[in-house]
Amino acid sequence: MDVKLQDVIAGIEPASQAWRQKAKDYLVNLAIPPGSLGDLLLLAEQLAAIKQTLKPSVANKVIITMAGDHGVVAEGVSAFPQEVTPQMVANFVAGGAGINVLAEAVGARVLVVDMGVAADLSDMVAKGQIVSARVAPGTQNMAKGPAMTREQAVQALEAGINIVGDLIDKGAELVGTGDMGIGNTTPSSAILAAISGLPASKVTGRGTGITDEALENKVRVIEKALQVNRPDPADPVDVLAKVGGFEIGGIAGVILGAAYYKVPVVVDGFISTAGALLAGKLAPQSVDYMIAAHRSVEYGHQYLLDELGLKPLLDLNLRLGEGTGGALAMHIVDAATRIIKNMATFDSAGVSKNTGELHVL
Repeated sequence: MDVKLQDVIAGIEPASQAWRQKAKDYLVNLAIPPGSLGDLLLLAEQLAAIKQTLKPSVANKVIITMAGDHGVVAEGVSAFPQEVTPQMVANFVAGGAGINVLAEAVGARVLVVDMGVAADLSDMVAKGQIVSARVAPGTQNMAKGPAMTREQAVQALEAGINIVGDLIDKGAELVGTGDMGIGNTTPSSAILAAISGLPASKVTGRGTGITDEALENKVRVIEKALQVNRPDPADPVDVLAKVGGFEIGGIAGVILGAAYYKVPVVVDGFISTAGALLAGKLAPQSVDYMIAAHRSVEYGHQYLLDELGLKPLLDLNLRLGEGTGGALAMHIVDAATRIIKNMATFDSAGVSKNTGELHVL
Protein backbone atom coordinates (compact mmCIF):
# COMPACT_ATOMS: atom_id res chain seq x y z
CA MET A 1 0.00 0.00 0.00
CA ASP A 2 1.06 3.60 -0.50
CA VAL A 3 -1.43 5.78 1.35
CA LYS A 4 -0.44 9.37 2.13
CA LEU A 5 -0.60 10.98 5.57
CA GLN A 6 -2.92 13.84 4.62
CA ASP A 7 -5.38 11.47 2.92
CA VAL A 8 -5.53 9.33 6.05
CA ILE A 9 -6.00 12.31 8.37
CA ALA A 10 -8.83 13.59 6.15
CA GLY A 11 -10.40 10.14 5.89
CA ILE A 12 -10.63 9.16 9.56
CA GLU A 13 -14.25 9.11 10.68
CA PRO A 14 -15.58 8.91 14.24
CA ALA A 15 -16.60 5.47 15.46
CA SER A 16 -20.32 4.97 14.82
CA GLN A 17 -22.47 6.45 17.58
CA ALA A 18 -25.50 4.68 16.11
CA TRP A 19 -23.82 1.31 16.57
CA ARG A 20 -22.61 2.28 20.03
CA GLN A 21 -26.23 2.98 20.98
CA LYS A 22 -27.38 -0.32 19.45
CA ALA A 23 -24.77 -2.11 21.54
CA LYS A 24 -25.78 -0.24 24.68
CA ASP A 25 -29.44 -1.15 24.11
CA TYR A 26 -28.51 -4.80 23.55
CA LEU A 27 -26.14 -5.11 26.51
CA VAL A 28 -28.69 -3.74 28.96
CA ASN A 29 -30.74 -6.87 28.27
CA LEU A 30 -27.98 -9.34 29.19
CA ALA A 31 -29.00 -11.68 32.00
CA ILE A 32 -26.96 -9.83 34.63
CA PRO A 33 -27.66 -6.96 37.02
CA PRO A 34 -27.43 -3.72 35.03
CA GLY A 35 -23.85 -2.54 34.62
CA SER A 36 -22.43 -5.37 36.72
CA LEU A 37 -19.65 -6.08 34.20
CA GLY A 38 -18.54 -2.46 34.44
CA ASP A 39 -15.95 -1.25 31.96
CA LEU A 40 -16.11 -4.54 30.05
CA LEU A 41 -19.51 -3.42 28.77
CA LEU A 42 -18.14 -0.03 27.73
CA LEU A 43 -15.36 -1.82 25.84
CA ALA A 44 -17.93 -4.01 24.10
CA GLU A 45 -19.83 -0.87 23.10
CA GLN A 46 -16.62 0.67 21.71
CA LEU A 47 -15.83 -2.45 19.68
CA ALA A 48 -19.36 -2.54 18.28
CA ALA A 49 -19.09 1.14 17.35
CA ILE A 50 -15.75 0.60 15.60
CA LYS A 51 -16.72 -2.54 13.72
CA GLN A 52 -20.37 -1.55 13.22
CA THR A 53 -21.77 -4.90 14.32
CA LEU A 54 -23.15 -6.49 17.47
CA LYS A 55 -20.85 -9.46 16.86
CA PRO A 56 -17.38 -7.89 16.63
CA SER A 57 -14.48 -10.26 16.00
CA VAL A 58 -10.90 -9.76 17.19
CA ALA A 59 -9.71 -13.30 16.50
CA ASN A 60 -6.93 -12.23 14.13
CA LYS A 61 -4.52 -10.30 16.38
CA VAL A 62 -1.21 -8.67 15.46
CA ILE A 63 1.24 -6.75 17.64
CA ILE A 64 3.51 -4.43 15.68
CA THR A 65 6.77 -3.85 17.53
CA MET A 66 8.58 -0.85 16.06
CA ALA A 67 12.34 -0.57 16.63
CA GLY A 68 14.58 2.49 16.31
CA ASP A 69 17.64 4.08 17.84
CA HIS A 70 18.20 7.57 19.21
CA GLY A 71 21.13 9.95 18.89
CA VAL A 72 20.30 11.42 22.30
CA VAL A 73 21.76 8.34 24.05
CA ALA A 74 25.10 10.11 23.61
CA GLU A 75 23.93 12.38 26.44
CA GLY A 76 23.89 9.53 29.00
CA VAL A 77 20.09 9.21 29.29
CA SER A 78 19.93 5.39 29.40
CA ALA A 79 21.34 2.70 31.68
CA PHE A 80 21.85 0.42 28.67
CA PRO A 81 24.11 0.88 25.63
CA GLN A 82 22.68 1.38 22.16
CA GLU A 83 23.75 -2.06 20.93
CA VAL A 84 20.99 -3.56 23.06
CA THR A 85 18.41 -2.42 20.47
CA PRO A 86 19.58 -4.78 17.68
CA GLN A 87 20.29 -7.50 20.25
CA MET A 88 16.68 -7.31 21.41
CA VAL A 89 15.42 -7.34 17.84
CA ALA A 90 17.33 -10.62 17.41
CA ASN A 91 15.71 -11.87 20.63
CA PHE A 92 12.25 -11.04 19.23
CA VAL A 93 13.10 -13.01 16.10
CA ALA A 94 14.30 -15.95 18.21
CA GLY A 95 11.03 -15.89 20.19
CA GLY A 96 12.68 -15.37 23.55
CA ALA A 97 11.42 -11.92 24.55
CA GLY A 98 8.59 -10.92 26.86
CA ILE A 99 6.44 -9.89 23.91
CA ASN A 100 6.84 -13.29 22.27
CA VAL A 101 5.72 -15.13 25.39
CA LEU A 102 2.73 -12.88 26.11
CA ALA A 103 1.62 -12.61 22.48
CA GLU A 104 1.62 -16.38 22.20
CA ALA A 105 -0.58 -16.58 25.28
CA VAL A 106 -3.26 -14.46 23.59
CA GLY A 107 -2.84 -15.93 20.11
CA ALA A 108 -1.31 -12.80 18.57
CA ARG A 109 1.32 -12.65 15.88
CA VAL A 110 4.31 -10.34 16.48
CA LEU A 111 5.56 -8.27 13.55
CA VAL A 112 8.93 -6.60 14.18
CA VAL A 113 9.70 -3.50 12.10
CA ASP A 114 13.08 -1.82 11.69
CA MET A 115 12.19 1.87 11.64
CA GLY A 116 15.77 3.03 12.14
CA VAL A 117 18.02 0.77 14.19
CA ALA A 118 21.68 1.84 14.26
CA ALA A 119 22.87 -1.56 13.04
CA ASP A 120 22.71 -3.67 9.89
CA LEU A 121 19.60 -5.86 10.11
CA SER A 122 19.47 -6.68 6.41
CA ASP A 123 20.03 -10.40 6.99
CA MET A 124 16.89 -10.62 9.16
CA VAL A 125 14.98 -8.63 6.54
CA ALA A 126 16.20 -10.93 3.72
CA LYS A 127 15.05 -13.98 5.70
CA GLY A 128 11.60 -12.45 6.22
CA GLN A 129 12.09 -12.38 9.99
CA ILE A 130 11.47 -8.63 10.29
CA VAL A 131 10.11 -5.88 8.06
CA SER A 132 12.25 -2.92 7.04
CA ALA A 133 10.72 0.55 6.95
CA ARG A 134 14.07 2.06 7.80
CA VAL A 135 14.20 5.85 7.69
CA ALA A 136 17.84 6.23 8.81
CA PRO A 137 20.24 4.41 11.18
CA GLY A 138 18.95 6.20 14.27
CA THR A 139 17.86 9.77 14.87
CA GLN A 140 20.21 12.71 15.39
CA ASN A 141 20.99 13.98 18.90
CA MET A 142 17.98 16.17 19.71
CA ALA A 143 19.95 17.99 22.40
CA LYS A 144 21.99 19.56 19.60
CA GLY A 145 19.36 19.98 16.87
CA PRO A 146 16.31 18.32 15.31
CA ALA A 147 16.05 14.54 15.77
CA MET A 148 15.04 14.23 12.11
CA THR A 149 13.85 16.27 9.16
CA ARG A 150 10.17 16.98 8.62
CA GLU A 151 10.31 14.74 5.55
CA GLN A 152 11.65 11.89 7.66
CA ALA A 153 8.89 12.42 10.21
CA VAL A 154 6.26 12.11 7.51
CA GLN A 155 8.07 9.05 6.12
CA ALA A 156 7.91 7.35 9.55
CA LEU A 157 4.21 8.15 9.94
CA GLU A 158 3.36 6.88 6.46
CA ALA A 159 5.40 3.71 7.03
CA GLY A 160 3.24 2.88 10.04
CA ILE A 161 0.06 3.67 8.12
CA ASN A 162 0.99 1.41 5.24
CA ILE A 163 2.29 -1.45 7.36
CA VAL A 164 -0.95 -1.65 9.32
CA GLY A 165 -2.95 -1.22 6.11
CA ASP A 166 -1.27 -4.29 4.62
CA LEU A 167 -1.97 -6.30 7.78
CA ILE A 168 -5.62 -5.30 7.83
CA ASP A 169 -5.90 -6.11 4.13
CA LYS A 170 -4.68 -9.61 5.05
CA GLY A 171 -7.28 -10.01 7.78
CA ALA A 172 -5.99 -8.39 10.98
CA GLU A 173 -8.94 -7.57 13.24
CA LEU A 174 -7.13 -6.23 16.31
CA VAL A 175 -3.81 -4.42 16.30
CA GLY A 176 -1.43 -3.74 19.18
CA THR A 177 1.49 -1.33 19.31
CA GLY A 178 4.94 -2.05 20.72
CA ASP A 179 8.39 -0.47 20.75
CA MET A 180 12.07 -1.22 21.09
CA GLY A 181 14.72 1.48 21.23
CA ILE A 182 17.33 2.25 23.86
CA GLY A 183 16.81 5.84 25.01
CA ASN A 184 13.26 6.17 23.72
CA THR A 185 11.66 7.30 26.98
CA THR A 186 13.62 10.54 26.51
CA PRO A 187 11.92 11.59 23.23
CA SER A 188 8.61 10.32 24.60
CA SER A 189 8.90 12.65 27.59
CA ALA A 190 9.99 15.48 25.28
CA ILE A 191 6.94 14.94 23.04
CA LEU A 192 4.64 15.09 26.07
CA ALA A 193 6.33 18.20 27.48
CA ALA A 194 6.24 19.92 24.08
CA ILE A 195 2.55 19.28 23.47
CA SER A 196 1.18 19.60 27.02
CA GLY A 197 3.38 22.44 28.23
CA LEU A 198 4.18 20.46 31.38
CA PRO A 199 7.74 20.85 32.71
CA ALA A 200 10.21 18.11 31.76
CA SER A 201 10.85 17.38 35.45
CA LYS A 202 7.20 16.38 35.89
CA VAL A 203 6.95 14.01 32.92
CA THR A 204 10.34 12.30 32.92
CA GLY A 205 10.92 8.91 34.55
CA ARG A 206 13.73 6.44 35.02
CA GLY A 207 13.23 4.48 31.81
CA THR A 208 15.64 1.54 31.98
CA GLY A 209 16.25 2.18 35.69
CA ILE A 210 18.70 5.08 35.82
CA THR A 211 20.11 6.58 39.04
CA ASP A 212 18.93 9.81 40.66
CA GLU A 213 21.91 11.65 39.18
CA ALA A 214 21.23 10.25 35.71
CA LEU A 215 17.55 11.20 36.02
CA GLU A 216 18.52 14.82 36.75
CA ASN A 217 20.75 14.74 33.68
CA LYS A 218 17.93 13.27 31.59
CA VAL A 219 15.62 16.13 32.61
CA ARG A 220 18.31 18.67 31.72
CA VAL A 221 18.82 17.02 28.31
CA ILE A 222 15.09 17.19 27.55
CA GLU A 223 14.92 20.83 28.67
CA LYS A 224 17.89 21.60 26.42
CA ALA A 225 16.30 19.78 23.46
CA LEU A 226 13.09 21.76 23.87
CA GLN A 227 15.02 25.01 24.13
CA VAL A 228 17.26 24.28 21.14
CA ASN A 229 14.50 23.04 18.85
CA ARG A 230 11.39 25.00 19.93
CA PRO A 231 8.91 22.38 18.65
CA ASP A 232 5.51 23.84 17.73
CA PRO A 233 2.88 22.25 20.01
CA ALA A 234 0.19 23.00 17.42
CA ASP A 235 2.08 20.99 14.77
CA PRO A 236 2.50 17.32 15.77
CA VAL A 237 4.72 16.58 12.76
CA ASP A 238 7.06 19.36 13.86
CA VAL A 239 7.15 17.93 17.40
CA LEU A 240 7.96 14.47 16.03
CA ALA A 241 10.68 15.88 13.79
CA LYS A 242 12.29 18.03 16.46
CA VAL A 243 12.24 15.72 19.50
CA GLY A 244 10.76 12.38 18.44
CA GLY A 245 11.92 9.00 17.22
CA PHE A 246 11.41 6.93 14.09
CA GLU A 247 9.66 4.12 15.96
CA ILE A 248 7.42 6.64 17.76
CA GLY A 249 6.41 8.08 14.39
CA GLY A 250 5.80 4.56 13.12
CA ILE A 251 3.56 3.82 16.11
CA ALA A 252 1.59 7.03 15.52
CA GLY A 253 1.18 5.93 11.90
CA VAL A 254 -0.07 2.49 12.95
CA ILE A 255 -2.71 4.13 15.13
CA LEU A 256 -3.79 6.53 12.39
CA GLY A 257 -3.95 3.67 9.90
CA ALA A 258 -6.00 1.49 12.23
CA ALA A 259 -8.49 4.33 12.71
CA TYR A 260 -8.61 4.98 8.96
CA TYR A 261 -9.44 1.33 8.28
CA LYS A 262 -11.82 1.11 11.27
CA VAL A 263 -9.90 -1.45 13.31
CA PRO A 264 -9.37 -1.16 17.09
CA VAL A 265 -5.79 -0.57 18.22
CA VAL A 266 -4.48 -1.53 21.66
CA VAL A 267 -1.94 1.08 22.75
CA ASP A 268 0.84 -0.26 24.97
CA GLY A 269 2.78 1.84 27.48
CA PHE A 270 4.63 5.14 27.69
CA ILE A 271 6.38 5.17 24.31
CA SER A 272 3.34 3.86 22.46
CA THR A 273 1.11 6.43 24.15
CA ALA A 274 3.49 9.21 23.09
CA GLY A 275 2.85 7.97 19.55
CA ALA A 276 -0.87 7.90 20.32
CA LEU A 277 -0.73 11.53 21.48
CA LEU A 278 0.80 12.55 18.15
CA ALA A 279 -1.91 10.57 16.31
CA GLY A 280 -4.64 12.12 18.45
CA LYS A 281 -3.39 15.62 17.75
CA LEU A 282 -3.12 14.93 14.01
CA ALA A 283 -6.59 13.36 13.83
CA PRO A 284 -8.68 13.78 17.00
CA GLN A 285 -11.24 11.22 15.84
CA SER A 286 -8.55 8.53 15.89
CA VAL A 287 -8.92 8.44 19.68
CA ASP A 288 -12.24 6.60 19.18
CA TYR A 289 -10.25 3.60 17.94
CA MET A 290 -7.66 3.54 20.74
CA ILE A 291 -7.78 1.13 23.67
CA ALA A 292 -5.30 2.01 26.42
CA ALA A 293 -3.74 -1.28 27.52
CA HIS A 294 -2.29 -0.32 30.90
CA ARG A 295 -0.85 2.40 33.10
CA SER A 296 2.93 2.32 33.10
CA VAL A 297 5.03 3.24 36.13
CA GLU A 298 6.77 5.87 33.98
CA TYR A 299 5.88 9.26 35.51
CA GLY A 300 4.59 10.78 32.32
CA HIS A 301 2.27 8.00 31.24
CA GLN A 302 -0.76 9.15 33.22
CA TYR A 303 -0.34 12.64 31.78
CA LEU A 304 -0.38 11.15 28.27
CA LEU A 305 -3.53 9.19 29.08
CA ASP A 306 -5.12 12.33 30.51
CA GLU A 307 -4.26 14.30 27.36
CA LEU A 308 -6.07 11.65 25.30
CA GLY A 309 -8.93 11.08 27.73
CA LEU A 310 -8.19 7.35 27.90
CA LYS A 311 -8.71 4.99 30.83
CA PRO A 312 -6.26 2.06 30.93
CA LEU A 313 -7.54 -1.49 31.25
CA LEU A 314 -4.71 -2.69 33.51
CA ASP A 315 -2.39 -1.33 36.20
CA LEU A 316 0.32 -3.92 36.81
CA ASN A 317 3.40 -1.73 37.38
CA LEU A 318 4.72 -2.59 33.93
CA ARG A 319 7.51 -0.66 32.20
CA LEU A 320 8.99 -3.07 29.66
CA GLY A 321 7.41 -1.86 26.43
CA GLU A 322 7.73 -4.15 23.41
CA GLY A 323 3.91 -4.39 23.33
CA THR A 324 3.79 -6.58 26.43
CA GLY A 325 1.02 -4.63 28.17
CA GLY A 326 -0.90 -4.57 24.90
CA ALA A 327 -0.70 -8.36 24.64
CA LEU A 328 -2.06 -8.75 28.18
CA ALA A 329 -4.88 -6.30 27.46
CA MET A 330 -5.88 -8.26 24.36
CA HIS A 331 -7.26 -10.94 26.71
CA ILE A 332 -9.71 -8.35 28.03
CA VAL A 333 -10.61 -7.07 24.56
CA ASP A 334 -11.28 -10.65 23.51
CA ALA A 335 -13.46 -11.14 26.61
CA ALA A 336 -15.51 -8.04 25.76
CA THR A 337 -16.32 -9.44 22.32
CA ARG A 338 -17.38 -12.74 23.87
CA ILE A 339 -19.70 -10.94 26.28
CA ILE A 340 -21.63 -9.20 23.51
CA LYS A 341 -21.58 -12.18 21.13
CA ASN A 342 -22.17 -15.14 23.42
CA MET A 343 -23.94 -14.15 26.62
CA ALA A 344 -27.65 -14.86 26.98
CA THR A 345 -30.23 -12.11 27.38
CA PHE A 346 -33.01 -12.23 29.95
CA ASP A 347 -35.40 -13.38 27.26
CA SER A 348 -33.20 -16.04 25.68
CA ALA A 349 -32.20 -17.45 29.08
CA GLY A 350 -35.73 -17.34 30.51
CA VAL A 351 -34.55 -15.20 33.42
CA SER A 352 -36.86 -12.65 35.00
CA LYS A 353 -35.79 -9.02 34.81
CA ASN A 354 -35.39 -6.74 37.79
CA THR A 355 -38.74 -4.98 38.26
CA GLY A 356 -37.19 -2.10 40.15
CA GLU A 357 -39.41 -2.87 43.15
CA LEU A 358 -38.10 -3.88 46.56
CA HIS A 359 -40.01 -6.77 48.15
CA VAL A 360 -39.70 -6.95 51.94
CA LEU A 361 -40.37 -10.34 53.51
